[in-house]
Order: sequence, then structure tokens, then C-alpha cells
Amino acid sequence: MFEIDPDIRKAKTLASDFYTDPGFFEISKEKIFAPSWQFLCHESEIESLKPIHLLPGVLDEPILLSRSGGTLSCLSNVCTHRGKILVDEPCTANLIRCGYHGRRFSLYGKFLSMPEFEGVEDFPTEGDDLRRIPMASTGGFLFCSLDPQMPFDEIIRDAAQIFAEAGAKTPELHERKEYEVDAHWALYCENYLEGFHIPYVHKSLNAIVDYGTYTTETFRYSSVQTGFEEDGKIAARYLFVFPNLMFNFYPWGISVNIVRPLSPSKSVVEFLSYVRDESKLNEGAGADLPNVEMEDEAVVESVQKGIRSRFYSHGRYSPSREQGTHHFHRLIAEFMG
Repeated sequence: MFEIDPDIRKAKTLASDFYTDPGFFEISKEKIFAPSWQFLCHESEIESLKPIHLLPGVLDEPILLSRSGGTLSCLSNVCTHRGKILVDEPCTANLIRCGYHGRRFSLYGKFLSMPEFEGVEDFPTEGDDLRRIPMASTGGFLFCSLDPQMPFDEIIRDAAQIFAEAGAKTPELHERKEYEVDAHWALYCENYLEGFHIPYVHKSLNAIVDYGTYTTETFRYSSVQTGFEEDGKIAARYLFVFPNLMFNFYPWGISVNIVRPLSPSKSVVEFLSYVRDESKLNEGAGADLPNVEMEDEAVVESVQKGIRSRFYSHGRYSPSREQGTHHFHRLIAEFMG
């Protein structure tokens, strides 16, 4: 079932069972998402302590970002005494103190002290420190992995130049939105990964982007689509990082989309807008994002209904237009095993 021919001209898409079987959905949490590198935030958002609930419904991991001087750390946000969440809201502090029994840690996660523990043998140990979680960055954007199976450099290597070209000015988090979509997480990603549907689904976007010159380039764990205006200028670049991260580069800045699976038929898509030039917000391919989102949601929700049909099992790919979706399916097959 999880075999996709590397020759797109011969390949068939993933079988519909992948999207409908609850068992495959549960397996994907550990095989696809646990080893993945997930987006955290931009480093400019961290003043001192910033708690993050990593992928609720999938990984459900409480983590804590801390800044001490010029050093950023990614730590477990769970007290090593009795498991209480340590920090509930972003705050400024010079140490981390548990509000349950007073255990204290440095901003690097090192155990400092614990009341009423005199006489406890073999204490403290490294197990009393907060677990440090692997973290990496590119272009000021931070990522972490709970169980990394490959170095972050290997994940982002081919796309790092795109972040570098986006501009040196620190972007400001302008807006955060969430959309609940009645569709499997992979269906939402597949729709993002091809511009094939633009002339049929997005009339306003199609009026800006020259469909004939639209390109897709695939890398090991990512792909990038580039839409051009009629005069040859880049209208937008759409970077996908497997399995669920989307970075959209517009003249005004970067929009980040995080797809969070909830069930085999429901997902949440989180939108974050990082603005570098607010004067360009209402121009070009990045000007009508809410309407484009509604159009995308409508079509993937229709696909969610269709793949449950007893008359559908799989499809074929357009060699010229669906390279990104074919690449995505091959990665799913590789990780699912």
C-alpha cells in the first residue's frame, strides 16, 4: 500500500485507506510526526520564557523556550519532581520555579534547588535537570524535534537560501489565525503542493499569477513552488517542509502555515503572518489570503467526502503539474514503511 513508483508517469497516488483508516492515522503520529522538525516561532518573539504546546492532538508535548543573554534554549516544560507544567504564559524571569513544590531550575534547565529534600540519597542527578530538546534555526525561525531521525541541516539544506533571500529585516508577527478544516491533514498538504488547481479554484490568484510559467522544484525533504507575474517578477514562493509546514514568501513578508491533524477527517491550520513591509500587505499574490484559504478549504473538504466512496481507491499524477504531490506521497510511503 505504501509504495509510490519513483517514475511519476507510472505512479499511482496513495490508496484512499491512508486517509480513512484510523489505524494509519495513529501510526502516522509516531512514524511521521514524532521524528519531524516542527516550527516553534521567530526568535524575536522570545523575551525570557515562552511556553509552547507542540502540535496539540498529535505530539501534545509541553515545551519551554528560554532566553538567557544571547543564548536560546528549548526545554521540557514539565517539572522533574511531580510532573507539573512549569510555565503557563510568556513571562520574564531569571530562573524557572515550579508553583507546586518550589523546585527551581536555571534558564538553561539545570536543577538548582528543592525544599525539604534533605537526606534524599543520590540526589540531584542529571534526571533532575529539565530535558533539553534539539532546536535549530534558519532565517531567525526556530524549529525543534522530539525524536530527530535526521539532522536539521539535512531537512532545510536546500531551502536555506530562500530564507536568506527573504531579507535581513526582522519580521514582526502581525497576525495569528486558526482554521478548522473537515479533511485529513495530508489532503490539505496535497492541495498546497500543486498549482494545478489555481485556474479552476482561485480566480483572483489566477489573475495575478502566470499559470504558464509556474514552477515546482523538489528537494530531499522539501519542495518550492514559484509563481510569476506576467512581467516575469516573482509573485510568491511557496516552500513546503515535510510533513506539515508551509512558508509563503511575499513582497510584504512571510506567511507560515502549520497543519495540525486532529482525526482522519479533521485538521486545524494555523496561520502566522510575519510582516517586513506593511505597505505591501494589500498587493499581489499575498493580498487576498483569507479568500484563497476559504476556496482551498472548500475543495479539500469535498475531496474528503469523495475519497470515502467505494468507487475510489487511488488516482494518477500529472507529470507536468503534480511533482510536489508525488514527492509528498513518496515521503509518506518512506516514513510509514
